[in-house]
Amino acid sequence: MPLRTSILKVLAYFDLFNYPVTAEEIRFFLDREIPESDLQAGLEALVAERTLFSIEGFFALRDEPEMVERRLRGNKHADELLTIAGKGSRLLFQFPFVRAVGISGSLSKHYADEHADIDYFIITLSNRLWIARTFMHLYKKLSYLTGHQHWYCMNYYVDEEALEIEEKNIFTATELITLLPACGNGSLTKFFDANDWVTSFLPYYRDRQRHATANTRPGILKKIIEWFFDNRIGDWLDDYLRRLTTHRWQKKEQQGRLTDKGLRMSLKNGKHYSRPNPEMMQKKILTGFRRKLQDLEQLRPAPSPHN
Repeated sequence: MPLRTSILKVLAYFDLFNYPVTAEEIRFFLDREIPESDLQAGLEALVAERTLFSIEGFFALRDEPEMVERRLRGNKHADELLTIAGKGSRLLFQFPFVRAVGISGSLSKHYADEHADIDYFIITLSNRLWIARTFMHLYKKLSYLTGHQHWYCMNYYVDEEALEIEEKNIFTATELITLLPACGNGSLTKFFDANDWVTSFLPYYRDRQRHATANTRPGILKKIIEWFFDNRIGDWLDDYLRRLTTHRWQKKEQQGRLTDKGLRMSLKNGKHYSRPNPEMMQKKILTGFRRKLQDLEQLRPAPSPHN
């Protein structure tokens, strides 16, 4: 695959989000490892043929300076939310059976618009995901009382028995390479190692940050609750809460319920995971990505008759 195509793949993906990128970011998300000099030469060639546009140090498929302004505002707001997310992560780590917390979504890519949520990726102890999830979502319901519900969006759970992500594509690879470690280094390291398949899409995954800087320790209340449910009662309760939650979400889907952002509610559940249904947002993004690549292929300049 020519370097030109590799570069355009990165730009096409982020164009779906109206997000111009720097040369350093393009190199990080490339499907190959190359010297900076080769990337610079490739970018200059694409800019010269006006397939790419260079705007104030950023690159984009469209010559729209307002996208850069939008990005810079989003980066600034992300700095503010990341401080809140750090505190939120340490709080969520104190819930029973939580073994690791990561910051995901747009915030993990250092962007947040005025309507942004703080999304978390949660790893739990094996066979206790549904107890942990229930405790955490009861807390989220309380956060509505203070208007801080958007600070606690726990939308992706796996337990230590199912660390490898099932869907393997450019969308999930991008989410994994940008996931920000917050708490729980032991489980996070195992998680990143279990998903080394990402390197087949994004080779720089092997060099990504894998450790949280905060050394968070479990509190006494967390230890007591975990001890209390470390038995058959805990096994039964975890299964019961999974069945209950699955039934409730099936009803929401049948009713066509929408989220606060107008998106259709959908959840894919199992004993060892709870995550957004890939048939929703993930499928939409992958379809849009393929279409953009096809459009760019049609715009490929004709070869010179002298070559």
